[in-house]
Amino acid sequence: MSSTPAQTSLNKLDFEAIQHLMAPAMKQIDQEILRELNSDVVLINQIGFHIVNSGGKRLRPMLVALSACALGYEGKQHTTLAAVIEFIHTATLLHDDVVDESDMRRGDETANAIWGNAASVLVGDFLYSRSFEMMVAVNNMRVMDILSHTTNAIAEGEVLQLLNINNPDTSEAQYLEVIHRKTAKLFEAATQLGAVLVKTDENIEKALATYGLHLGNAFQIMDDMLDYTANVEELGKNLGDDLAEGKPSLPLIHAMINGTQEHANFIKQTIKDGDRDAYLEVLAIIKSTGSLDYTANFAEQQAKKAIDALGNIPNSKYKDAMEQLALFSIQRSY
Repeated sequence: MSSTPAQTSLNKLDFEAIQHLMAPAMKQIDQEILRELNSDVVLINQIGFHIVNSGGKRLRPMLVALSACALGYEGKQHTTLAAVIEFIHTATLLHDDVVDESDMRRGDETANAIWGNAASVLVGDFLYSRSFEMMVAVNNMRVMDILSHTTNAIAEGEVLQLLNINNPDTSEAQYLEVIHRKTAKLFEAATQLGAVLVKTDENIEKALATYGLHLGNAFQIMDDMLDYTANVEELGKNLGDDLAEGKPSLPLIHAMINGTQEHANFIKQTIKDGDRDAYLEVLAIIKSTGSLDYTANFAEQQAKKAIDALGNIPNSKYKDAMEQLALFSIQRSY
């Protein structure tokens, strides 16, 4: 019998315990974010604070700190790089919401819904450029190399996703390529940067990068599944948003392959039309074809690969927390 996130063979975690462990580091990171957000252009401050303080989990900057701490780093540059990662992520959110025409994120109005598309795009550009100023201040070419390639990959992922919109012929491989570039690449950079700061063995750096990559895959796959399983109040966005935007996510791709021809035709037309009104019927199809179980199992395998990648990392409370975050990625309800 296939498992779901609530029935996974992996143990559950206490995410609040991880947040408590990382609270001192995250306090410093938040202070750095607020300092670097400051601009004499008032609208930049308003939109930046709106996004940064909108209740996100801060997983990506936390991963920079966790990976550095897991390797015994005692410097301060991880704080700056964690803020850089958060700025890059925030910039992508601003741009995503404009492209997707979203009006709700994390239970609040999106920046573009409040201030308009032009302001959101331009403040996203500001956050990208500010992040590069901060990278330069770290004065580490390896850091610059990783983050420049990462931002490029994210942009490519955004374009690839745009090409897949309303395209029901998107394959599983194409879907995975999008989430690798658009989401997992930033997770990978976050965990790799901790190792770079420590100037550790190449194999350890690669292991931490691999952990981040698979964690990011698991996180995004579950995000796409939650569009069909979550409580809207917990999720912080409207259920069916992905369907309304014509996004061919993994549950839909699996259902089209494994359902009847009638099922496949219906989902294909729904993706082409971006038809939110078809949500309940589509949900019934993906349940009947085992597509939710398939998606949950796929995410679990990614989480297991993330944990396995940490095999040669020294045991510590920070390593334990990284393993627990892999579990959180597939067991969360928001």
